[in-house]
Amino acid sequence: MSVFTSKLLRRAVAGAATFLIGCTGVAVAQDAYPSQPIRLIVPFAPGGSTDLVGRLIAEYIGKQLGQTVVVENKAGAGGAVGAEQIARAKPDGYTLGMATVSTHGSNPAIYPELKYDARKDFAPISNVMGVPSVFAVHPSIPAKTMPEFIELAKKEPGKYTFASPGVASLGHANIENFMMLSGIELLHVPYRGAGPALNDALAGQVDAITDNLSSTLPHLLEGRLRPLAVLGAERSDLLPEVPTYTELGFPEMGTGGWFGVVAPAGTPDAVISKVNEAIQKAAADPDFQDRAKKLGATIRTNTPEEFAKEIDAAIERYTRVAKAANIQPK
Repeated sequence: MSVFTSKLLRRAVAGAATFLIGCTGVAVAQDAYPSQPIRLIVPFAPGGSTDLVGRLIAEYIGKQLGQTVVVENKAGAGGAVGAEQIARAKPDGYTLGMATVSTHGSNPAIYPELKYDARKDFAPISNVMGVPSVFAVHPSIPAKTMPEFIELAKKEPGKYTFASPGVASLGHANIENFMMLSGIELLHVPYRGAGPALNDALAGQVDAITDNLSSTLPHLLEGRLRPLAVLGAERSDLLPEVPTYTELGFPEMGTGGWFGVVAPAGTPDAVISKVNEAIQKAAADPDFQDRAKKLGATIRTNTPEEFAKEIDAAIERYTRVAKAANIQPK
């Protein structure tokens, strides 16, 4: 063997050894994940449904992963501010985020200038739970059921009003969808947020409202609002007498709001799998299930691929609604 050939051989062996060490380092790093606290960005303000669900998820997946999961609220623009921060974070598994039917459904369909792409900028991990919304009317409205309300509304188009958290909000889009499917015409009264809308619905200033079940449940139980339909995959155990939109003949309304976990696009598959596994184990915990039930939620965990399909379906549904109803942000 020549001296030149011998040098080449030594270089090749050294290069292979360096490559193997590098690969081993990556594998060890992924196996050690997580080695530090994780932040979970909630793109809405503290105290709301997404925040309550996010804190529950953070607590239980933190137990499974053996690390603290710190919730950071990044509210603004209907969830768009926080969603953008999730999308722009380093894809190392130490920033996760809450995805909702607003941030990854109606917002992409309605707002053309979002600074994130709901499909391309995220790595879906798992849906976690669904929290249904409920269509309710003030007790002064004579309708006791949704068919009766539809009949009333058809007799006097534009007479009855509905409250929403604002123009182009999820609540607005859902009612527009229902009006198109049922053939009724209601007068839209937009508010600056769900709280003021609910307050005026309770006071009888508006006739109807659609809102998260967790927010309206105390008022429904007290008789201050009358529930006519639930937007969910199934009837709520908290309102077993109230039918879903699908049961009423409107399956195109979808299956209601959901809350899932995503990571920035480019996050390693091994990390995605590990977090998904932690979510599945957390969701199987009876204590987690009990606390979710108290929020009016149903467990909806799935695979990253299945969650991606749910996101696609939500975007497609609300794109159709926004176009047909000409919903445009201010």
